[in-house]
Amino acid sequence: MRIFRTIDEYKRFLAELPASRTVGFVPTMGYLHAGHLSLVERAKRENDVVVMSVFVNPLQFGPNEDFERYPRDEARDLALMESAGVDAAFLPGVRDMYPNGAVKTTVRVAGVTERLCGASRPGHFDGVATVVSKLFHIVEPTRAYFGLKDAQQVAVIETMVADLNMNVTVVPCPTLREPDGLAMSSRNVYLTPEQRERATVLYASLQAIDGWRRANPDVTAAELEAKLAEAIRRTPGAELDYAQVMTYPALEPIEGPVRRAGRFIAALAVKFGGTRLIDNRLFEGEDTAT
Repeated sequence: MRIFRTIDEYKRFLAELPASRTVGFVPTMGYLHAGHLSLVERAKRENDVVVMSVFVNPLQFGPNEDFERYPRDEARDLALMESAGVDAAFLPGVRDMYPNGAVKTTVRVAGVTERLCGASRPGHFDGVATVVSKLFHIVEPTRAYFGLKDAQQVAVIETMVADLNMNVTVVPCPTLREPDGLAMSSRNVYLTPEQRERATVLYASLQAIDGWRRANPDVTAAELEAKLAEAIRRTPGAELDYAQVMTYPALEPIEGPVRRAGRFIAALAVKFGGTRLIDNRLFEGEDTAT
């Protein structure tokens, strides 16, 4: 595995590759887990070269969020990358990505960024879209792989790619979970053992509304949201940020029974102490998609 810390170094590597090569790209903020490595596994099956980046992007953290304490372990990440068969690791610093300090040019995707996490984290998705746009221009991938645990992020990136005619295929991949259902996340390390046990309520409640909607064909989004919120509020130590059911990927309100909505998402954001967790499920009319 080759390691690159500057854009110029990486660009020289790219110039060495045959013109016909395909590049699979897995962008991350590091502290890798099995979910990230599953993206690498798929990228390896579908591309000639796999590039993984690690960059904790300051633009997507608010003033009271966890940028400074976000978990970092470069040696561990590099060892996992190499064992997974990554061909090139791109590890730029903040000065490499934002050499002029204050960022004057940003990318903003309207509509899909204003709901769910975007409502409680203003500016977050501007930071995501900006850094992903930069990484796409630097890495020049054929395909880019993203986990559907961050389904809103996937919707934002797919919209950006389509609107700006970017020459990359976005590949959404299923959420990887722990044996008890908790979605894999770098932030899980923040949870105390008690919080970790209680955090399984996110997936359990998303599972429960699937059965409830099947038993109630005319159930509305508001009713499903109330069921989700009730389950979270019954859980000691859980603080609900949002419980929402919306169309996907447009993320628009659903009028009438959800069965008429086509593809839709049920999404949660919940805090346990200072740790904010998200989870979701995607549905296709009467049938669960994810």
